Amino acid sequence: MTNDAKPIPSRVLDPQKVEARRLQIVQAAVELFVEKGFHKTTTREIAKASGIGIGTLYEYLQSKEDVLYLVCAYIHSEVEKRLTEARLQAENGRDLLVQSVRRFFACVDELQNYVLLIYQETKSLPPDTLKLVLQQEEAITQLFADILEKGRADGSIQLAPQHVKLMAHNIIVLGQMWTFRRWALHRHYTLEEYTERQVKLLLQEIHAP
Repeated sequence: MTNDAKPIPSRVLDPQKVEARRLQIVQAAVELFVEKGFHKTTTREIAKASGIGIGTLYEYLQSKEDVLYLVCAYIHSEVEKRLTEARLQAENGRDLLVQSVRRFFACVDELQNYVLLIYQETKSLPPDTLKLVLQQEEAITQLFADILEKGRADGSIQLAPQHVKLMAHNIIVLGQMWTFRRWALHRHYTLEEYTERQVKLLLQEIHAP
């Protein structure tokens, strides 16, 4: 989880139980939000889809907006975890970038509905919560900016410093495009084909050997 996570009160004191139950609620809510939309989905429907009572649901969170925030926080946490794992295996900045892009694209593929919800429904969050979600988005972008800077430092990536952040944003959008344009892209590319083509184009842009 990124450092800007929002604390959501729970009546249950066991942290592991809270995390497991909230994940169960989030996974059920995503399907409903995609099918019906955030505003038309009720907390009672979320509780039923989660296999728990409405009273039990309110032991773990306080509102439907909390559920939507947890959806956003979950995908950010998953991306951060996978990029951290890539750091343990890479030899240099270029290698780390390639591995990170592949892991990021795979994560987006697995969590396509989550990604769609972040951009379709986060406008429904209260302003202070929306600010946190955007900060988490920026933190993920910064992870890629740090990877690019690592490559610049070790000489495996050639990219002007003023373009580093723009390239980081570009990588994020390329990954998300697999979801946003899936109605077209999935007819012509497998995930592996799409990923390798985008990796090739990125390496050309950053002049990585």
